[in-house]
Amino acid sequence: MTFSLDEMTGIQAIERAMPDIPMKSGRCVKAEFEYIRHGTQALIASFNVVTGRIDQADVGDTRTEKDLDVHLRAVVAQCPDAPKIHVVMDCLNTHQSEAVVRIAAELEPEPLELGVKGKSGILKSIFTRTQFLKDPTHRLVVHLTPKHCSWLNQIEIWFSILVRKLLRRSSFTSKAQLKARILNFIAYFNRTMAKPFKWTYKGKPLVA
Repeated sequence: MTFSLDEMTGIQAIERAMPDIPMKSGRCVKAEFEYIRHGTQALIASFNVVTGRIDQADVGDTRTEKDLDVHLRAVVAQCPDAPKIHVVMDCLNTHQSEAVVRIAAELEPEPLELGVKGKSGILKSIFTRTQFLKDPTHRLVVHLTPKHCSWLNQIEIWFSILVRKLLRRSSFTSKAQLKARILNFIAYFNRTMAKPFKWTYKGKPLVA
């Protein structure tokens, strides 16, 4: 199983001050530029690279290490029989955190001594944690995209779909409504639009 995972933060619950004026023949839709802010939400999503579906999505006020821990455990729970679980993420600190290491360690057949964060062992530093998470012999293998290359992570393509299809022109009266609309869109996407993304770039060097 291969998942592309990332967070989309600062999604604003913006309510337009006045309703849109619908389009009609010869005239495009007109949207009110004044709006009321109702706060923000963060989305953590895991895109199944093989099926093209969003297999796990969590929307909330934060995207802390604890939030990622809950999300990733839910992803792993969906793969009880998978011999390998590959997760592609960018190099954000929380993606190389103690929580992720502990999830990976729990999937190993034998108990592992992880050490103490900041002091010793596997948990000592970001470097030691990253080396552990990248180990291809583990059941859970984390693949971190290079710095400034998060565009290589396919979930970013899906985030752009979410923005174009739902967020850009919508009006939300509360954070609760924003959360519900996002989750409803994901369910709709999985039913009607999901398919694997096909890379068209051939890997040739870019020329200015």
